[in-house]
Amino acid sequence: MIDEIHVRDLALIADAGIEPAAGLTVLTGETGAGKTALLTSCKLLMGARAERSYVREGAAEACVEGRFFIGEDERVVVRRVSADGRSRVQIDGQMASVGELADAIAPSIDLCSQHDSQELLRPAAHMRLLDAWAGNGEKAAAYEQAFREHERCRAHLDAVREGGRASAEQLEQASFVLRQIDAVSPDEEEYEQLMADLAKAENVEALARAAQAAREALSGDEGALTSAGSAVAALEDGAAYDEALGALAAGVREAVYLMEDTARDIAAYGEGIEFDPETLAQMQERAAAYQGLMRTYGPTIADVIARADEARERVALIDDGERLQREAEAALASAEVALIAAASELDGARRSAAGGFAAGISEVMGSLEMGSADVSCEVAQLPREQWGPSGPDRVELTFRPAQNMRARPLARIASGGELSRVLLALHVVMEDKDEVSTLVFDEIDAGVGGATANALAEVLVRLSQTHQVLVVTHLAQVAARAEKHYVVRKAEADGVAETSILLVEGAEREQEIARMLSGSGTQASIAHARELLCPASGC
Repeated sequence: MIDEIHVRDLALIADAGIEPAAGLTVLTGETGAGKTALLTSCKLLMGARAERSYVREGAAEACVEGRFFIGEDERVVVRRVSADGRSRVQIDGQMASVGELADAIAPSIDLCSQHDSQELLRPAAHMRLLDAWAGNGEKAAAYEQAFREHERCRAHLDAVREGGRASAEQLEQASFVLRQIDAVSPDEEEYEQLMADLAKAENVEALARAAQAAREALSGDEGALTSAGSAVAALEDGAAYDEALGALAAGVREAVYLMEDTARDIAAYGEGIEFDPETLAQMQERAAAYQGLMRTYGPTIADVIARADEARERVALIDDGERLQREAEAALASAEVALIAAASELDGARRSAAGGFAAGISEVMGSLEMGSADVSCEVAQLPREQWGPSGPDRVELTFRPAQNMRARPLARIASGGELSRVLLALHVVMEDKDEVSTLVFDEIDAGVGGATANALAEVLVRLSQTHQVLVVTHLAQVAARAEKHYVVRKAEADGVAETSILLVEGAEREQEIARMLSGSGTQASIAHARELLCPASGC
């Protein structure tokens, strides 16, 4: 949901902002006043391509800021477009790409006009909408899981067959690799321990010398223990005159105890050092075997083990290829049965729901006084080789302008207002089952008047109960039903045009609706405006 949009130096706007209602918000104004700046702002915040023509003449850059609530999350977006056409994006105070902006914001907003509803014009979107409306989520998920499993089984069978086609030379090579590695039986933990033990065994003399020197330095005739003992005695003598030296003597005595323990540990370490040439030779031979494998198949022991596993699998594929192929073929056949069953379930559910889905859209279109125009939902099963993860079908909504005319894809609807009303009906039927939380309508009232205007207003109010709805409109009947009403005005000063966006309430709103009714604020038109506003406000 859009909480707020603020615009600076965009097109004819110097500085303006809107805070749409949670339900229905309208923007009105004279033709050419700059109402489409709202659509431009929304498109920029949804990640659309920026153009330098968007920048207000004389300004260094255009800036659009928006605060959105997507589910429970608040997102703050800033999009800047410089006069040379460069674009910069910030999301929640962090630099971001236009692609990240599109991913974060665009899925929650739909711009419903002749050129800005491309997503809803694609058959792939029609499939998602039908499944959401019909509650086919579990069946679609089960089909996708079956499809993924079938793809996995097919890839495995291809690998088995490829292995079975390996030449005798490849078999011999894999067997040779396996014999070399298995002769050593490498193990990562053993290798680490071996290298640590070998380092000690190869330097036993240096270790013995180090232990002996340390022992002599601590407990020899001139060692640290002798000196520390002398220090304790001297401090204890002085303690007879100052108790502070007694505390220091106790500290040194604790150090003496620690050094004595350490000296004993060093002595035990030195006595435990043994030199066994035969054991050393065995360890060096084992280490050389490891290093030979790592030079050939490494660089690490993990790489060597992975190479052995690969060779073992290749040998198994070749040696036992017929059995493995039979098993892989059986698994693929089983996956095919499961996939066909899941496809049948999903296809049946879509076909059962298609008529009701289309009828619901057509019913709303009828309330919009669109004559005999209707929508059909066509579900056609694709050839088996064309099945994909979203299903075995092609689902497409088609539009028929009149009963005696041929149905055509939604993208072929020529009239922008007509298309907008079809998409309006689609969103009304979806209620809260689609992913979109905000709908922005432009050109929805093209060619509409009289009873149709009242019907359109009623449908928009109905839609605003499940979505946030923003409408650029010329219809007083629609404007009167809005929770918030903004007026777009263009003024000229010193030869420079500037567009402002103002929230109108009370008498100002009555004046604007009167202008929409008759072009001026006469007493009769103001009275009519009040009549329109009273049912909406409950007066």
